[in-house]
Amino acid sequence: MAGYDVIVVGLGGMGSAAIRHLAGRGQRVLGIEQFSPGHDRGSSHGLTRIIRLAYFEDPSYVPLLRRAYELWRQLERGLDEPLLHVTGGLDVGPADGVVFAGSLRSCREHGLPHEVLEAQDLTRRFPGWRPSPELTAVWQPDAGFLTPERCIARHLAEAQAAGASVMTDTRVLAVEPRAGGVRVRTDRGSFEAGQAILTAGPWMSDLAPALAPLLSPERQVLGWFGIADAAQFAPTAFPVFVLEAAEGTYYGFPEYGVPGFKIGKYHHRFERVHPDSMDRQVHAEDEAALRVATTRYFPTANGPMLSQATCLFTNTPDEHFIVDRSPEAPEILLVSPCSGHGFKFSSVIGEICADLVTRGRTAHDIGLFSLARFAGG
Repeated sequence: MAGYDVIVVGLGGMGSAAIRHLAGRGQRVLGIEQFSPGHDRGSSHGLTRIIRLAYFEDPSYVPLLRRAYELWRQLERGLDEPLLHVTGGLDVGPADGVVFAGSLRSCREHGLPHEVLEAQDLTRRFPGWRPSPELTAVWQPDAGFLTPERCIARHLAEAQAAGASVMTDTRVLAVEPRAGGVRVRTDRGSFEAGQAILTAGPWMSDLAPALAPLLSPERQVLGWFGIADAAQFAPTAFPVFVLEAAEGTYYGFPEYGVPGFKIGKYHHRFERVHPDSMDRQVHAEDEAALRVATTRYFPTANGPMLSQATCLFTNTPDEHFIVDRSPEAPEILLVSPCSGHGFKFSSVIGEICADLVTRGRTAHDIGLFSLARFAGG
């Protein structure tokens, strides 16, 4: 077909990495984004995103994370400021809980350096914490955070330097299989390619309707709270964390980029939404869902809410990723949704996309992300 080797639809975390890796391999590639790169309407914004090796979700993610770290470090070469900031990380919860036990399992299976901290040890080492006595922590020194908007910009800059074409403020209406490839219809015309990669996050169901029964976009809220003792929440003193507690499961960051301690809650208020119509205002109920954790566990960062943002998780039934060919059209590669924990993998997922498009296979183990796991309902 005339046009491109590959069209990538959606240039957030995953799509920007995919177009960069494809262009780096000499592919004629077009990336299409409905907004501006680094926009705040999807799942790839918010100034900071956690990256961690001690992966409680499943130990099989750890080899992918090791490669992701390597690729992030390659991507940031030549920059004045890194894309990946290492703070160490804490996975905190009851000893028999999902977060603590899963994190410890990943550390042991993969030989990751780590320590186990009881509640009193956690407070002694990191004074911003006030954990309840039944909580235990896995400390893993390699964790930290990425700066997502800068990561996306860097991926796209390198892609364009390698010859990729990028269209922004362009809405994709349909991705249609054609003889020998695909046609992508947009509000600015149609484009053809041998293959397409859909990395459209919460809009995936609109473009790949067969995924609709599997995907549940969910409204999330992030808050930045005023700090009484800034030294306790500096990146050198306060690690990124995941906290499983009686009030819910939370994630948080040191102060960086803007004033305040940043915190979010997994499955914030269990609101299933469509990204075009979701409520993007932050309400008193949203603040309350976050403040219950700052009050109890981080009392010196329980000041006024200084900033807030909404974003989206696009959840699968088992909360693992989807990276697979479309069952109806093998020319279309479906990538993500990532169930709220995908950005850190963007660099290696981009590499995987390039492998699958150019070679038909990848050396990375992505068996966990196959659509076949949902067969039979």
